[in-house]
Amino acid sequence: MDHLKKRADFLRAARGIRRVEGAVTLETCPSPEAGSGLRVGFTASKKVGNAVARNRAKRRLRAAASQLLPLLGRQGHDYVLVARGTTGTRPFQALLSDIATALKAAHKKLDAGRGEGHA
Repeated sequence: MDHLKKRADFLRAARGIRRVEGAVTLETCPSPEAGSGLRVGFTASKKVGNAVARNRAKRRLRAAASQLLPLLGRQGHDYVLVARGTTGTRPFQALLSDIATALKAAHKKLDAGRGEGHA
């Protein structure tokens, strides 16, 4: 699992499919690099809190993503997990559930979008 590092990658994911679920926002899009594995990025705005709160929220998102994305993520896709105000304090099992639900909903929408364009 590679990490997104460039701003352009984050912006491309933001233009893709977005799902808000509980304490997390998931943004996803197909990766521009053919044959690449899944890539993931994490972000937290100042709305989340001070630097300590933002870092804690991103650490929790990284821990949750390392558990879920190898199982539920798709190869050749980019994922950005955006922290929300309650990400730092939400119970970890609930955070895992939020991310899993958002992933399933985003994949369903991605599949529906593919089906419409290739009729």
